[in-house]
Amino acid sequence: IGDGLLEAGEITHAQLVLYDLFAEKLAAYADKGAILAQSPADLAAKSDILILATKPQDMEAALEAIQPAFSTDTLVISIAAGLSIAFFEQHLGAEARIIRVMPNTPAMVSAGAAGYSLSNACTATDEALAHTIFNAIGLGLCVPESSIDAVTALSGSGPAYYFYFVECMCKAGVELGLSEEQATKLAEQTLYGAGKLLIESDDSAQTLREKVTSKGGTT
Repeated sequence: IGDGLLEAGEITHAQLVLYDLFAEKLAAYADKGAILAQSPADLAAKSDILILATKPQDMEAALEAIQPAFSTDTLVISIAAGLSIAFFEQHLGAEARIIRVMPNTPAMVSAGAAGYSLSNACTATDEALAHTIFNAIGLGLCVPESSIDAVTALSGSGPAYYFYFVECMCKAGVELGLSEEQATKLAEQTLYGAGKLLIESDDSAQTLREKVTSKGGTT
């Protein structure tokens, strides 16, 4: 997320405050001017927008660690799967401004798809900030929290199905006589090209599919 915001020019390194249990992971950011917090509480104290990116099972401990320095002036964004807005309100108070997000792994190449939901305490400005952050790394859509499970199933887990589909295409290509390298390159480019065409074309997926599956053709 930080890399995507930097690449998009939404923030500078001087606006990025980071904390990790393994500080060596952050050395490259520090070398470029990012601020390294000394503890979770220090991170909370220095952040206007606090993005919590721990594993769900570690979140309770993380919240306990930031509480001494937490203020409701700070917007909290969580990308921990399965943890409700109510979970964070229980730990940070009902007045806390919480945004729950379900991103996906293509965010690592600024091509992610994320759904996000706002707590009752959030403002229009908070929603605009979430929109800016997650559109900087792909696509961000505001959805009711009741729809977050659907987002998890569709775009959160969805990349695995595309990857598996390419695995199967590669295997089939090899069985039909292509080298593994040839099959992999063709399958990867086919997936990329189909996705790009789908995004840039005015046609629906059904229409594009019908154009390939012409009667009497090979598909």
